[in-house]
Parts: sequence; C-alpha cells; structure tokens
Amino acid sequence: MHAEADVRAAIARPIWLAVLRRRAPWWLAATAPALAALPAHVPAALALLALGAGWSAWDARRWRRRSAAEWPRWLDDAVPALEDSSRLLAAPASPLARLQRERLLARLPDVLGPSQYDAIARTRTHASWWPAALAMAGAAAIWLPTALHQPGAALHSAAPAAKAAALTAALTVHVTPPAYTGAKPYDTAPRDLVVPQYSQVRWCARAGDVTVELGDGTVLPVARGACREWRAEDAVAWRSSVQRALRYDIRVTPDQPPVVTVAAPVQALQLLAPGTASVRIAVAARDDHGIARATLHLTLARGSGENIRFTDREMPLPQGRDGKRRDWQKDWTLAELGMEPGDELYFFVRATDNDPRHPHTVQSPTHTLRLPGPESEALDSSALPSMVKPENLRSQRQIIIDTEQLIADMRGKLAPGAVRERSESIAADQAQLRRRYGQFLGEESTLFGDEEHGEHEEHGEHEEHKPMNANTNLAAQFGHAHDMEDNATIFDPQTKAVLRRALTAMWEAEKALRAITPKTALPPEYKALAAIKELQQAERVYLHRAAFEPPAIREDKRLTGDATGAASSRRVQDAGTDPLAARGAAEVRVLAQALSGHAALPALWRRTAGEAVSRLPGSDEKLAAQRSVQDVADGCMPCRGALRAWLRLTLAEAPVVLQAQPRTDTAFDRAWRGTR
Repeated sequence: MHAEADVRAAIARPIWLAVLRRRAPWWLAATAPALAALPAHVPAALALLALGAGWSAWDARRWRRRSAAEWPRWLDDAVPALEDSSRLLAAPASPLARLQRERLLARLPDVLGPSQYDAIARTRTHASWWPAALAMAGAAAIWLPTALHQPGAALHSAAPAAKAAALTAALTVHVTPPAYTGAKPYDTAPRDLVVPQYSQVRWCARAGDVTVELGDGTVLPVARGACREWRAEDAVAWRSSVQRALRYDIRVTPDQPPVVTVAAPVQALQLLAPGTASVRIAVAARDDHGIARATLHLTLARGSGENIRFTDREMPLPQGRDGKRRDWQKDWTLAELGMEPGDELYFFVRATDNDPRHPHTVQSPTHTLRLPGPESEALDSSALPSMVKPENLRSQRQIIIDTEQLIADMRGKLAPGAVRERSESIAADQAQLRRRYGQFLGEESTLFGDEEHGEHEEHGEHEEHKPMNANTNLAAQFGHAHDMEDNATIFDPQTKAVLRRALTAMWEAEKALRAITPKTALPPEYKALAAIKELQQAERVYLHRAAFEPPAIREDKRLTGDATGAASSRRVQDAGTDPLAARGAAEVRVLAQALSGHAALPALWRRTAGEAVSRLPGSDEKLAAQRSVQDVADGCMPCRGALRAWLRLTLAEAPVVLQAQPRTDTAFDRAWRGTR
C-alpha cells in the first residue's frame, strides 16, 4: 500500500505543479488591479482584493481536486506508450494487473517527463478572462471618482514631463543657507526644497522673462539673465509663468535651541555624606548647528537665618573638536569649590547657539550640592520662629532616646507599674511637644498657661448685657473668635504640609505610648524627627535673580524738564482688542461668506486671504491653503470650498475683557445722592 501511494504521489504531484504554473497568472490578474487601486480608496480596494483572493483560492482548490482525480485519464490521452493502462499505476486489482503495472513502471521514466507534464496542463486548463476583466472594471470604478474629485492632484499627475523640462530650461533656483549653519550654497532645478530658516533663495531666468508667484502673494518678475532674491522665513508654495500648472513647495527648517543636560549629579538635590572629599560635575550642551558660548554658573551659600552670604562664580566650558557639542566633566574637591560643613552649592549651565541675528539661550535647571553641618543640641528649637521654651519641654530626639531606653529596660525585670508610669510620662512629653508645634498651624494650646479655656464655659453666663441698637457689634459682644488653621499662620503651603506630617507622626507616637506599646511608637517618632530636620534644611532657599534693571540715566537730559517720549504711568482704558486685528477678522468673515457662492469676490481679497493664511499653525496647512488661494485666483470654482474652510480656521472668538469704566464724581453728584 505504501508503494502504491508513493507511485500516485510521484505522478500526481508533478501534474498538479504544472497546472499550478498555468493557473497562477490568472490568479494574479484577478488580484493585481485591487492592489493598484489601494491609493485611491482603501476600503473599496480591500473589498475588491478580498473578492479576487477568494476566487483564486476557490479555483486553486477546484483544480487540485480535479488533478488528483483525473490524472490517469490525462496520462492515457497524452502518452500513447502507456497503452491506456494508467489506472493500474494507482491500484492494481489482480496478478495480471500487477504484472502490467511493473511493465509500465519500467517504461515510465522514458515516456514521461517535464515536457509531457506541461503539455497535459496546457491541454486540460483553459483561460479565465472574466475574473481579470471584472477586477479591472472594479479598479477603474474606484479610480474614476477619486480622479474627478481631486482636480489639483489630477492636474499635477497629468502634467507631462515636457512641461517640467521646459521650466528647467527657463529657470534655475540658487539656495544660500545662512553662514552659521555651515551648509554650502547650491544650484538646483525647480523642485520641492527644504532649506534652513533665513536662507536666501534666488530665481534666475535663462531664456526669456519669467514671473515667479509666491503663495504669500509676492510676485517676483525676473528678467532674462537676471535673478530675484527672497528670504525664506516661512513655508511657501511657488509657481512660474512658464508653467503655471507646476507648483513647488519650499519648507523651512527653523533653528532649534540648544539642549543642555546635567549628567552628574543625577538628583536635583544631592546630599553629600560626611567625610566626602570630592564630587563630580558632568554637563553637556549640543545644538543642531553650533554652540557659540556655554558657561557653568556656581553659587556658594554660607550661613543661616538672615546672615546668609552668596558667592557667585562663572566659568566657560571648553570647546572640543565638534563645534556642535560641549561635553565637560571634572572631579572637584570640596576645597576647590570652597565648601565647608553647612554650605550649599547651586550650579546650572547656560548655552547660546551660534545664530548671530536670532540667538537662542537655554539654561538648565538648578542643581544643589548640600554638605550637612554638625547637628545642634535641640533640632526642633531652630526649625521654626523662636518662642520661649519651658524648662520641662523635651525635644523630639530626647523623646526617642527615652523610648529606646524604656524598650531596653523592658527586656529585663521591670515591673508593669513602672513600665506604665514611664510610658505615660514619655507620652505626656510627646503631647506637650505636639501642642507646641500645633500652635504654628493655628491650634490652641495650654502649654504656656494653666487656664483651661475657662472663659469658654462662661459664654452663656454673662452678668449683664447692654441695650442693643443699630451700632451694636453682636460678634464682639456674644461671639468667641478662635484662630483658624491655615489662616493665622505665616508659613507657605509647603511648610504647613511638613508641619502637618510632623504633628500626625507625634500623635501616632503618643497614642502608642499611652497604650503601653513603646515599640510601636518608635517609627512615628523617627518620622516626626525627620520632618523637623526637613524644616531646618528648608531654611535656605535659592532663586535666580530676576529683578528689573532700569536703563542708565542720561546726564544731558537730567533735570531739564524734557518729557519727550516719556510714557504715562496711568492705566489706559481700552476695548482690550487690537482695532487692526478686529478689522482683519471682519474682512476674513466677509471673504468667507463670498466664497460660499459663485458671486464676485471682494477687492483685494488675495491680500486678505494671504494675511489669514499666514496665521495657520503648521507648514503643511499653510502650503495647502496657499495652493487653494492660487486655484481660486485661477478661476477654480470647486476650490472655493477648500479656501473657505482654511479661512474659517484662522478666525477666533473675540476675548471677553472685564475692565472698569471711569466715572466722574462731582460735588453736584455727591449733593444729589445726599438728598435722595
């Protein structure tokens, strides 16, 4: 059985491959038109492709089954030497059939080869014109509406190569990039260009006079043998009078500001460990064209409270082989930086690119190197504004020491009564310290007096009330004013947040101590200590200098009384909008309304449209809008809708301005109000 199956496979497989080679071109013809129609309309082209692929798969399966079933008959008709006995190759039924099969197998290599297989496939298969014809008709139906609805694109695609060659022979474009970019000038034929900002673009006429029309409304007449120049500040589309149907784009690449990075230290605030001898500072600056100047600014802060001194220092970063980069790093010793325990060093990098007319200056964020000083005896006493400290008030560090000592003593033989007494004593100290810090958030406290708000209980026991009249202050007579949290303090929100964190931790520690669980009280006690230390370290704040620097006084005009050119300090009451901008918006609205029909457009409509298009945000939007302006100017009525849509994007609602109106207050008005 296995031998018979091998024989069938050895004969049927070559026949199927020959049929496959004959049918593959028709399958490709049924799917290729759909692939060509994809750029025109993707959903319709995909549907057409699915139909073509489905028919190809069905046809392949049909011929596979047919070749597997009919190959003996095909062999008998194509090879007479097999004596109409090809069916015996598949399944011989008798000894005589097996004998004939062995004779055929011996004769088979001589009478059956690739040419016979191809002849069988050529004879048995037939052409399938109708799927290819339907696919081509469907692709044409997809392309035709797209071509009709895109006149501008059809115009570009229909432009023959002869027109482009004529324009190339008549006009040459010369581009001169700015000198600071390091790019070389070049000449080119008319084509789409991408140039650096502020490049000089020149059109030179070779044969005859040529007029260059820019998308922003500029018209450059170029005489034969002469050139006209234009400065590239924004993207623009242009065309020439030689071939008005050919339009090209000039895109502008603006100069990018430098990029400044600080590689080391990584954190914005770097705490130096005690005993640190050196610190690494690594900075880098890069630009797309070149770095003209890069400096490292160092500011050393020393002192505390109101006695803080700042020392500034500036050093240039060395220039390397690559003018577009400045990479610099150095391991500074603390002596070179001038740092001592308790000092802080602030540094940042400032870089300026090499654009001489429009330089970009970028400054990195400020990084801080902090060298902690020796800890004071009472860390909590200097964290906030000073106040009289009672003798029995213990610091947070002392509370932590007492708690750790109690935990150590509990491991021995300490009586339960002694444990309770010492834990409650530490809890009382924690409560007193919590109430002291709570005063800075507006909380009331009895720490510095023995009164227990006895006056609160006497609000309803007033001995005598004076008669009330229209001038009676009810809040002062019957009310009781308390300081409100977050209102009666002098601290910023960040300091208040740290204070709340410290008070919350103290309260958790106090609850644990009163529950006679000192081990549970240690973590919140350390949290409270950390918050207090954070308040201490936030005592010094560094800000860049941003003060107003007035111009120098001219001695020749001083004390002369000449006020020419002096501006008034009075606030001018106006409508809040620019009259020219309001008038331009009104003209754009009138033009957009006119574009909705087929009537004549207003006078100077191209100037109005050009000014509006220049306010579009992106280069692609500006170029498309400029092409729409040129199409409408050429008389394209269907293009009016596209230009109207671009103009509507430039309109914005007028801002709402709330402004006080001046009013004269005369003596007559005051007298009139008094008599009413």
